[in-house]
Amino acid sequence: MFYNLIRSIARGLFFFFGLKHEGIHNVPKEGAVILASNHVSYYDPIVIAAVLDRQVNFMAKSEFFESRLFGKILSALNAFPVKRGSADRRAIKTALAILKEGKVLGIFPEGTRKSIGTEVNPLTGTALLALKSDVYVIPVACIGTKRMIPIGWISPLKVIFGKPIKYDNGKDKINSKVLEDYSQVIAEEINHLLINKEGFKLNTSNNYDR
Repeated sequence: MFYNLIRSIARGLFFFFGLKHEGIHNVPKEGAVILASNHVSYYDPIVIAAVLDRQVNFMAKSEFFESRLFGKILSALNAFPVKRGSADRRAIKTALAILKEGKVLGIFPEGTRKSIGTEVNPLTGTALLALKSDVYVIPVACIGTKRMIPIGWISPLKVIFGKPIKYDNGKDKINSKVLEDYSQVIAEEINHLLINKEGFKLNTSNNYDR
């Protein structure tokens, strides 16, 4: 109930920022799926959730859960913690359980925010979850969320959902090469949305914004 309330408020708020979406039909109405998005702002997960009728379970960095109150709010919004910079087995287990239940998992493959126009270079976590759970990955591009602030600066918002992708590794076991290859495919699809849909010129610098 709390999730639906916040989503309704977000939809009303983002209406004033001209929120639009494209390719939402690519997100299945039921069944497990992973949404893999670029990440330039704290608003990204809220904007994605606002345009979807299905509830999304997002991974969020564990630091956000250090505050008991904020942690409870995030949990009520279906978010769960993940420790960055390490193989967080607990987070992986939680993510796989979410997918096993046929729900939507939201991930920012790079594990942190990056500057606008920076090429997406994901870690291998998303690929690992997709292969272990045998589900499709929907590439997502968030446009304009970085320019929502300062207050009063109205910038068009857009969320683009690409076509579902699934990596066929045949009879090969899940190894580092398979994970790297699939991660690159996911990155290319997200970058494709940013370049072809919005005309972005991406740079290849690792300009991380923590």
